[in-house]
Amino acid sequence: MKIDEHLAGVKTVAISGHIHPDGDCIGSCMGMYLYISKNYPDIRVDVFLEEVPDELKFIKDTVKIRTDFQTDIDSYDLFICQDSGKDRLGEAEKYFDAAKKTINIDHHVSNNGCGDENYIVPTASSACELVFDTIDEEKMDVEIAKALYTGMVTDTGVFKYNNTSPKTLNTAAKLIGFGFDFGSIIDHVFYEKTYLQNQILGRALLESILMMDGRVCVSVVSKQTMDFYGCTSNDLDGIVNQLLLTIGVGCAIFMYENEPMEYKVSLRSDGSVNVSKIAQIFGGGGHVRASGCNINGTAHDVINSVMKYVHQQLEGNED
Repeated sequence: MKIDEHLAGVKTVAISGHIHPDGDCIGSCMGMYLYISKNYPDIRVDVFLEEVPDELKFIKDTVKIRTDFQTDIDSYDLFICQDSGKDRLGEAEKYFDAAKKTINIDHHVSNNGCGDENYIVPTASSACELVFDTIDEEKMDVEIAKALYTGMVTDTGVFKYNNTSPKTLNTAAKLIGFGFDFGSIIDHVFYEKTYLQNQILGRALLESILMMDGRVCVSVVSKQTMDFYGCTSNDLDGIVNQLLLTIGVGCAIFMYENEPMEYKVSLRSDGSVNVSKIAQIFGGGGHVRASGCNINGTAHDVINSVMKYVHQQLEGNED
């Protein structure tokens, strides 16, 4: 897919990604926004996303994101859904449904394509890698490159996850070629943490438990704990990945309580468990090694529900 081929005669474009946007979602949406704005100044482009985490606000023009999901346009000529299917667009889904034409760019294995045109590549490292494929490299600039590089860094764990391919590294090399301090971006979005984030990470690690003879590590942060520390979901990023780094652990489960008896569950695996398959059972999705879902119930019940399917896979007892 080449996005330029879909912009002829277009006057209005909306871009959005999934709820609780992460680095890849924001990087891909802003990369596409910056590309169209730069090369098609007569096209009005609106980005609809929930609040951007502070560490990603260095990406150019994030202040222009419509976090209130308000617009004076009844029907956009083109809606580009990135790093998500339409079912996870949140409040932006109504603009997707009303658009004259829709495009879906995504790398999640659980996405079968929701657009009139679809570019779904589950083997790709990130939506940012796919956005790079769709745009003209000669029409890029350093700000577009920084946005796309940021998303690739976050979704590949600084190029160490198995979704990193030779093509991924080649794309990253091309982006670095635009000339920016890529090392500082890696530190800023992946390693740096506030004191509060370190506190809640320490609490989550301290209260984690090992299950299935040490092959599964589970941690839960209650709403009461989040309220005590004054933290938000953005302060919990990276905890599940740290749990997975425990020696002997093949699957990590991290849960936090959005509302009483309602948990956001993040799943990570070294490949021994297909966590995407488990997340889909509960209405979520994602990748084989990184997925998530929302489950209602007590913390004990949610852990038991998820562990049932983790146990089946680890013991080879799937139906």
